[in-house]
Amino acid sequence: MTDARLRHGRASLTLSFFVQGVTFALLVTRIPAIQDRYGISDGLLPVFLAAVPILAGVGSVVTEKVVARVRPRVVLRWAQPVVMLALLGAGAGNALWEAALALGVFGVSVGALDASMNMMGVSLQRAYGRSIMLGFHAAYSLGGIAGASLAWAGAHWDLSLLVCYLPAVVVLLPVAFIGSRWYAEGSSAEAEPGETQGKGAAASVSFKLLMPLCLVMSFAYIGDSTVSNWSAKYLQDVLGSSEQMSTVPYNVYMVTTLLGRAVGDFGVRRFGAVAVVRSGSVLAAAGFAVIAVAGGAWTGMLGFTMLGLGLCVIVPQTFAAAGRMFPGASDTAIARLNVFNYVGFLVGSPLVGALGDAWSYRGAMLVPMVLVLATLVYAKSFGAESARYGGGHERPRTADVG
Repeated sequence: MTDARLRHGRASLTLSFFVQGVTFALLVTRIPAIQDRYGISDGLLPVFLAAVPILAGVGSVVTEKVVARVRPRVVLRWAQPVVMLALLGAGAGNALWEAALALGVFGVSVGALDASMNMMGVSLQRAYGRSIMLGFHAAYSLGGIAGASLAWAGAHWDLSLLVCYLPAVVVLLPVAFIGSRWYAEGSSAEAEPGETQGKGAAASVSFKLLMPLCLVMSFAYIGDSTVSNWSAKYLQDVLGSSEQMSTVPYNVYMVTTLLGRAVGDFGVRRFGAVAVVRSGSVLAAAGFAVIAVAGGAWTGMLGFTMLGLGLCVIVPQTFAAAGRMFPGASDTAIARLNVFNYVGFLVGSPLVGALGDAWSYRGAMLVPMVLVLATLVYAKSFGAESARYGGGHERPRTADVG
């Protein structure tokens, strides 16, 4: 593979991560508006919200089977437009069945998209011979900030969902589709479908070896969903902030996530993935501890800042570790690992809510703190030296690929 093709592949995949960040943020930040548009009751809303990650898990499992026949870049090229059209459908319908259909399609296709994007990211990182996964996820965080900002503007000006979603889809869908022409994968993944990642790949992925990474993935997303679903309520109801200020923690969390991921690859190259994951876990756990004991809103904001900087490195490095653990079957390993992304989402929010109601929200924050801290037990699964791709912190390469 030429150096130019690698650079173009990296740029086009970065664009796809950014577009997905925008798309996902536009959906999740306008859930109340979707509920109002379709008249979804408070009792039925959790069913809709749970269905999306469940179907996304199904999409990830199906992708594992599909990439035995076609390359992940083909899956991604067609899954991303489907995700965006499903978002548009969620904003355009009127009947309850239309909402169910749109969200169902969104769930299945986003599972395929997440799995294939990370398969390609791991493959490109292997070809580069140095850590670049955090950069892809930084683009996702940037897209999330952009999408949340667009959603805020739509809510502020009382725009309909269709009017809010349509410009983003009209602009980003063709850009992403055209950019997909330059998708590329690492040399070890360039074999014909089924050759290195075919039927034998599933058998070669030991669930026992993969399980520590699956647990880490779930723990990280339990922490993430706690922030996204409970930060505003916690700041306002527990720490006594104003309603306006209660919207700030999630934005702070997203910005610090972006910043942490933007520099995280340099940390992995310099210190290795194990050190970076351990440091992130400790910082995130400390963030939850600060939130739990905070006496006021500003102290709580400090805790959410620490959370963003700590949690942001764990998920990208978990995908990368799976790729290193099963180099001949990384697509299969990543598809299976990706399912636990959605397990974390499904467990996190109800868990904190139930504990908050039964005990206290301060006490509930200690549970994700302990789970994130448990990542330290599994840190060796991230590979001490191979995470840096050889001695001297980077593997020697025949040519610089950017």
